[in-house]
Parts: sequence; structure tokens; C-alpha cells
Amino acid sequence: MVTTKIPPTQCVLLAGGLARRMGGGDKPMRTIGGRTILERVIARLKPQCDGLILNANGDPARFAAFGLTVVPDDVPGFPGPLAGILAALEWTAANRPELEWVLSAAGDCPFLPRDLVARLHQARERDNAELAVAASGDQSHPVIGLWRVALRDKLRHALVVEDLRKIDRWTARYPLATVTWPAEPLDPFFNANTVEDIAEAERLAVLDEVRPV
Repeated sequence: MVTTKIPPTQCVLLAGGLARRMGGGDKPMRTIGGRTILERVIARLKPQCDGLILNANGDPARFAAFGLTVVPDDVPGFPGPLAGILAALEWTAANRPELEWVLSAAGDCPFLPRDLVARLHQARERDNAELAVAASGDQSHPVIGLWRVALRDKLRHALVVEDLRKIDRWTARYPLATVTWPAEPLDPFFNANTVEDIAEAERLAVLDEVRPV
């Protein structure tokens, strides 16, 4: 069996969304099982990536305890996750020019797979794809994916000139690999959007601790 060599990959945690359905604030700062969601995301992705940065807008000091470089959007109007991905691609090109790939992940997904980066790269190489995204069950999660740094100028044009906002409209322009994980007994892409989700996450955290690597 041939094993794919995993290219060094920068990771960006997208934390731009506000927890409006939880009364406001930063969703990744909510606590599950005594740890913030962001702590859990960092712990899950740090072993898989060659560096972590955080995409967030507003005062970066609120994330100081995590020790991550905070990279804001530079496209006006808060055009959504694609702006955060663009910010990460441009930061990587400027600060880590030796890296060709960026993994984006939602900052409010506390149970991400331990093999996320490896499987996305394997699928991308197998399918000769330009991009790769995650799925679970029958649902795609395009905010969680691999992005080629060299596509940053085309992404900026799409955002600024074409006003393109939806990730799946962007990914449809390129050969795309999709990797599906099982959604049972625990969906690894569960995200906490509501107060009820936090309660469910407390239950799922117990399952996550015993989930096989």
C-alpha cells in the first residue's frame, strides 16, 4: 500500500462569526467540559498542521491567552468565511512562503477528526484536485477544507470584483475532492450554534474522549 506524504500545511481557525443565537460574543470561547471550544480545536489540529493562525475581526487581545497570531479580514463588509480563507492564504504567502497549502477549519467545531489533514491531502492527490473539502453523512462542510495558496489572487478577484460569497460557488470552479466521515455515533463536524447545542456538546464530549484515533 502506497502512503501519501502529507505536505506541510498551515492551518487557519475561522472565528469570525458572532454567537447571536447564544446572546452574542465569540462562539469558540464557549466552554464544553471545562475547556473552551477553541482550546479543543487547537488541541485537535495542532499535531496535524505546521502552524496555526486565527482569523477573527475586532480586538485581537481577547484571544491573547491562546498564543496564536490573529489575522483579520481585509475585504470590507464582512463577506463571510471566504474572506477569512483569503486572509489566511495571503498571510501564508507573506509569512510562510515555503508552504503551498492552508487548511481552514471552523473555530466552533470541538470534535474535528484527528486524521483531517491527512485524509484531505490523500483525496486531493488521488483525485488530482485543486481543493478538498470535508463532509459527514450526506452533508458537505466546505468551510473545512484544503486551499492552494497559489489561488489567492483568483479568490480575491472573486470576492472583491465579483462579490462572490458562497464557498461552494468558489469550489465549483476547480477540481474538488470531497472526503466523508461517518456522522454516527459522533459527527466530527458538529458545531455549537445555540445554547441547546452546548448542552448536546457536553454529552458528545464524553464520546469524543473514547473515540478511536
